[in-house]
Amino acid sequence: MSEVSDEVFSSEALGKGVAIKPEIGEVRAPANGIISTLFPTGHAVGMTTDEGTEILIHIGLDTVELEGKYYEISAEQGQQVKAGDLLIKFDKEGVESENYDTITPVVITNSAEFQTIDVTEETQVTPGDYLLTAVK
Repeated sequence: MSEVSDEVFSSEALGKGVAIKPEIGEVRAPANGIISTLFPTGHAVGMTTDEGTEILIHIGLDTVELEGKYYEISAEQGQQVKAGDLLIKFDKEGVESENYDTITPVVITNSAEFQTIDVTEETQVTPGDYLLTAVK
C-alpha cells in the first residue's frame, strides 16, 4: 500500500490492505459475506465478510471521475456473496486510455478491530490466493 500514489491509501488512513495491479478487468469477492456498499459508478465496492471483516475494493485511482464509464456492476447492495463471485467487470484498457491508474487497493476498513493483519508477500496472485489474513 505504501507504493500507491494516493495518500489516502498509502498512508493507510482507511485501513491496512494491499494494492493489486489487475491484469484483467474483474473484481471477485475475496471472501464469503454481504455487499454492504456498492457505488453506482462501479469504481468501488464494500463488503462485510461472514467473520465481520469490512473490506473496501477501490478499482483504480480517482476513477470516480469516470462516472461509471467502463464499469459493469454484477452484484447488488445487500447481496450475499461467496468467495470468487463476480462483483464488477471493467474495461481495464479503457480506464487506462483515459490516463487513470487501475491499481486496486483492497483495504480492511475496520483494521483497528484486529490484533494482526498479515499481507501476502507474493508479487503475483490469482483468484483464490490469500491476500490478507485478519486476526482478532
